[in-house]
Amino acid sequence: MVQGDTPLPLVSVILVNYRGAAHTIACLRALREDLDYPNLEVLVVDNASGGDDVARIKAAAGDARVIESDTNTGFAGGCNLGARHAQGSVLAFLNNDARPDAAWAKAAVEVLRAEPTVAAVASKVLDWDGTGVDFVDAGLTWFGMGYKRHAGGPLADVAPGEHDVAKDVLFATGSAMFVRADVFRALGGFDERFFMFYEDVDLGWRLNLRGWRVRYVPESIAYHRHHGTMSEVDAPDTGRETFLLERNALAALYKNLSDETLAKVLPAALALAVRRATARGELDPTQLDLAKAGPVETAPVPIPRTTLAGVLAIDQFVELLPSLAESRAAEQATRVRTDADLIPLMRKALEPAYPLPRYLAAHDVLAEVFGIEAVFGQRRKVLVITGDAITDRMAGPAIRAWNIATVLSAEHDVRLVTVNPLAAPPPAPFPVSAAKKRDLTEPVAWADIVILQGHVLEMAPALKAQDSNKIVVCDLYDPMHLELLEQGKSAPDDRRAADLAGVTRVLDAQLLRGDFFLCASERQRLFWLGHLAALGRLSPRLYDADPTTQSLLSVVPFGLSPEPPVRTGPGLRSTLGIDGSDRVVLWAGGVYSWFDPLTLVHAIDRLRQRRPDVKLVFLGMKHPNPEVAEMDIGARTIHLADRLGLTDKHVYFNEQWVPFGERQNWLLDANCGVTTHYEHVETTFAFRTRVLDYLWAGLPIVTTDGDAFADLVRDEKLGVVVPAEDVDALADALERVLYDEDFAAGCRARIEVVAQRFAWPTALAPLVEFCRNPRPAADRLIGAAPLTAEEPVRGAEAVRRDLALVKEYLADGGPKELARRVAGRVRKVARRRG
Repeated sequence: MVQGDTPLPLVSVILVNYRGAAHTIACLRALREDLDYPNLEVLVVDNASGGDDVARIKAAAGDARVIESDTNTGFAGGCNLGARHAQGSVLAFLNNDARPDAAWAKAAVEVLRAEPTVAAVASKVLDWDGTGVDFVDAGLTWFGMGYKRHAGGPLADVAPGEHDVAKDVLFATGSAMFVRADVFRALGGFDERFFMFYEDVDLGWRLNLRGWRVRYVPESIAYHRHHGTMSEVDAPDTGRETFLLERNALAALYKNLSDETLAKVLPAALALAVRRATARGELDPTQLDLAKAGPVETAPVPIPRTTLAGVLAIDQFVELLPSLAESRAAEQATRVRTDADLIPLMRKALEPAYPLPRYLAAHDVLAEVFGIEAVFGQRRKVLVITGDAITDRMAGPAIRAWNIATVLSAEHDVRLVTVNPLAAPPPAPFPVSAAKKRDLTEPVAWADIVILQGHVLEMAPALKAQDSNKIVVCDLYDPMHLELLEQGKSAPDDRRAADLAGVTRVLDAQLLRGDFFLCASERQRLFWLGHLAALGRLSPRLYDADPTTQSLLSVVPFGLSPEPPVRTGPGLRSTLGIDGSDRVVLWAGGVYSWFDPLTLVHAIDRLRQRRPDVKLVFLGMKHPNPEVAEMDIGARTIHLADRLGLTDKHVYFNEQWVPFGERQNWLLDANCGVTTHYEHVETTFAFRTRVLDYLWAGLPIVTTDGDAFADLVRDEKLGVVVPAEDVDALADALERVLYDEDFAAGCRARIEVVAQRFAWPTALAPLVEFCRNPRPAADRLIGAAPLTAEEPVRGAEAVRRDLALVKEYLADGGPKELARRVAGRVRKVARRRG
């Protein structure tokens, strides 16, 4: 029962028998003699086979349990019945005319245990002698018919990468597959209306829509005698197989496609099903005088059973629509992935599949007229929401949201929404709008992926709910609570504590809800990992899904334009009246409480005594977001410059924020960039976005030590790093970058190389990749539960265990504790048995 030191979970193998006792008995023998998996239970469901099948199977069953059904419920119903009786945490479905390879179960279980986001394993299924293909990959046509790619051909003709390499697939073949028992039950098992055929396609489709993966595992091998029991179930030429295939394809299509896709695809699929039916029977209305004017021949026309089966399939699809509509509502309400997400798993969705001339012509016409190719190439819908103002004078959060939207719009349909008033935003290749809380309902409902910042999640309660099926990306580049520690120093203690608790709750809500998180640096990543761990998000399931946690939390720094800055108008020199020969130090951003502009002003006062042409310019004193309160540090800085006689002589304050599209003109007028701050926890995890503008403009940098950019400046030799609050060191550093031409030239050359790493398309690469294949976080998958390793205890051992538990519960809490435990166990058993 152990593999190394790790217990193996119980696997329940389910066989369905219908007038195939000889095959079932042979399969049972193979499971006992050939399968190398010790922790196993086998269940045989007899689907009202009649005759002596049950007696023969029971005589050969050994430890296997035989479950008798009064009616034949098909493969889907038989498997569900077996699953209701199964005790294993892994269900294995095996056709009774198949036999497993020795490693069939072990290889599948290894993957299920190693990859918690995999709900089902698709075995490699070969023909009986192992030379031909039954299943090595899955495909799905746009009209709903699932198929086994390469089936019926020799294995030697399949490229090794097609059958020897593990890969995600849309579905596993029901002839040999594994699925997590809890997930199978959460989805309601196979759809019994399908009876047989495509019930496995439908299950895999639903698993994928809910964010689970179905993984093809080539080491999990089974051998199948294809249609070995078909003659005992239904002869292929009766039309029943055709009927079920046609009806079930439409049912799966109707249940699982989105509203938008279904509106275009279903009419074309229905029309194509009719043409498929007539093409099979070689019925052509022109040959029957039905398409000609004049009298029509009224003699009876023989209709092949396969043609009639195809037409009746549509009739029965209509009959099933009321119940299918209920199922569709449930599937659409719980899906977390889009049709576009699943297109790669469909492999070649536009293939016509049937080589019938009249059918092929109709396929091409319908695909063109209904725009099927465009439907299956549709783009995902991404909503970016910021709490910052979107104007021509944007601050950091808005700039970041704008560039996220810009980069993603190359591949997706993107909307950018601000919860601030909108005032003259720059031109954009995507819609930009403002929304109040009540207005967010529509864009959130529209989106497949929502990317948000700051307090936005609090404004969208439906999105905040843990059972929301939207994919949510939380941008944590700004650790707001650390900023608040410094920003709120002047507030009363009780108010300060309440504000901090409120912001922390906002961040907690994001960390508990998000499917993917962005931070700005490796330092921040460690910080947020600690926060996630404290909240319990770093669960075994998340860790096992990705021990690196990169798929949960990635470094996406603030970026800069990939295009070099180009002057488009006047800059700071002409605007502020600064001479062209003066040496300018630029503070390219706002003045906030966590910064130290006071030491900088003192350093300029000291430096100007030996370098009278030095100038310091503050780019913007008034924040463009009206909700950002002015901080007293700005007023204190102006007061200090006034007191030292520096204002408008050596220190200049630009009151209004420079428009985003004009900031390069100010940057290009400067000789170096500066940022100074105090030594505190906000500094440790901050990401000074203004430094990126310095990199963009090729400005040597002077910065206070302690943050991530100080490390970058020091390591890459991009300028000078100084201790906090050291006036002399800061004055000397400014003098060096302003007046040592060789040193400044070396800095600029190195900056040119480093800046490329921060270009927006490069910086946003992890987010771009996530949006190409978005999935909910592993611990947010519907039906997620760990595999259990316990073997069922029966007989005297079970009695002894229960008596020991009774004694333990009585000792712990008396009769009340015993009653509570018993009630909990009853509920657990009831849930397990459906």
